[in-house]
Amino acid sequence: MSAREMTRRFAAGNLSPVEVLDAALVQLAKVEPTLNATCLLDEACGRRMAQASADRWRRGEPLGALDGVPVAVKDTAHVIGWPTRIGSLATPTAPSTIDTPGVARLREAGAVFFCKTNTPEFGWKGITHGPLTGTTRNPWDPTRTTGGSSGGSAALVAAGVVPLATGGDGGGSIRIPAAFSGVFGLKPSYGLVPNFTGSLGPLAVYGGLSRDAADTALLLRILSNPDARDPFAVPHRDIDYLTGLQDGVAGLRLAWSPDLGFPIVDPAVATGVVGAVEALSKAGALVETVTLDLSGARRAFDVIWGAGFLGMLRHLTDAQRAALDPALLQVIVAAQDITGSELQAAHDEVRVLSAKMQLFHQQFDLLLTPSQPLTAFAAGQDTPDAQRFPDWFDWTPFTWPFNLTRQPAASVPCGFVDGLPIGLQIVGPMFGERLILRACQVVETAFATSARPAMA
Repeated sequence: MSAREMTRRFAAGNLSPVEVLDAALVQLAKVEPTLNATCLLDEACGRRMAQASADRWRRGEPLGALDGVPVAVKDTAHVIGWPTRIGSLATPTAPSTIDTPGVARLREAGAVFFCKTNTPEFGWKGITHGPLTGTTRNPWDPTRTTGGSSGGSAALVAAGVVPLATGGDGGGSIRIPAAFSGVFGLKPSYGLVPNFTGSLGPLAVYGGLSRDAADTALLLRILSNPDARDPFAVPHRDIDYLTGLQDGVAGLRLAWSPDLGFPIVDPAVATGVVGAVEALSKAGALVETVTLDLSGARRAFDVIWGAGFLGMLRHLTDAQRAALDPALLQVIVAAQDITGSELQAAHDEVRVLSAKMQLFHQQFDLLLTPSQPLTAFAAGQDTPDAQRFPDWFDWTPFTWPFNLTRQPAASVPCGFVDGLPIGLQIVGPMFGERLILRACQVVETAFATSARPAMA
């Protein structure tokens, strides 16, 4: 059931937030022993929030469009009363005294919190396993990864535990698990959703995962409400992203890049994603295959990513560093050799790339790429092939370029390869979320399926 259907039925009086939470808890108990998607469960909190919501609906006084809807929260965010471990043994166990801006907006809208979802340590890589929480598994095939770093959130949405879960995206951490898990994920434009700023700067944004574009449209309107704690948030525009969602793509100019200059796409994935591109063309979009090579940005991302995590973790003691994921420790040790001129050169490259993409979108409304060049690989591995893909961002080269450029991008499911989900990535100009969602709606309609993961 979608979040929209839940609140329609709450308003009609034939469903209660308490009943929905009960069902979510039953489903979580069924799938969690296999998926290992959560790091915290607080049934008592969930029941209090669900009962309060039920009382509001009975009075005809709901707080907002998500009142009573259960939302799983990725453990990179603060929730009042819950610890924020960020997948690490090096973080405190004391409960947080504040909500992250996105969590605060959801609380104000009446969402029900009952669990936190797993993330790799400090959200540093594109899969979800680490020293604190172990390995999170894919509902479509538990021997496979669900992706990351919002892997626990994607797993719970795919497995039918919740209709919505929060996520963050600094290099693909919403879109990677969306593609691998067969759900919908949108990375908003930097500055659209207020967030706590950190060492990764404009790479990292707050967002969420859902089972369709419409629920994400609903979520985005709430998450984008203002919060004075983010000095880089853009002025609030109060856009209803559901309005115009069904307007289609007729007449839109779409660019299709099969590989963005990274010729590593599995042929079966390439064939599957082309089907989604053709669906947009049949819906009236003007699709042009383009040669767009963004491979030169890899070094810049490597430098900025490493420097960001070095800055984030510079306060750790020697004992805390020793407890880190060894691969993360390697990242921050290597980053100590980055010079100021190298970091400045990387940022200069990003400015050039951003200007290039701004000009690109003067010609094309949207850019289409595969979300991932491959399907979900074995759970517990950082890379499917250490020789071909030494670092995690080598096997996901279609996601992180748009963190560098700060653009919005979504992964929408578009079929299966050998029983595993694949996705089409749709990238827009800055603050082009409405166009992205319209195009995603077309793809969803074309690839509507009753298929559900075995774990659902």
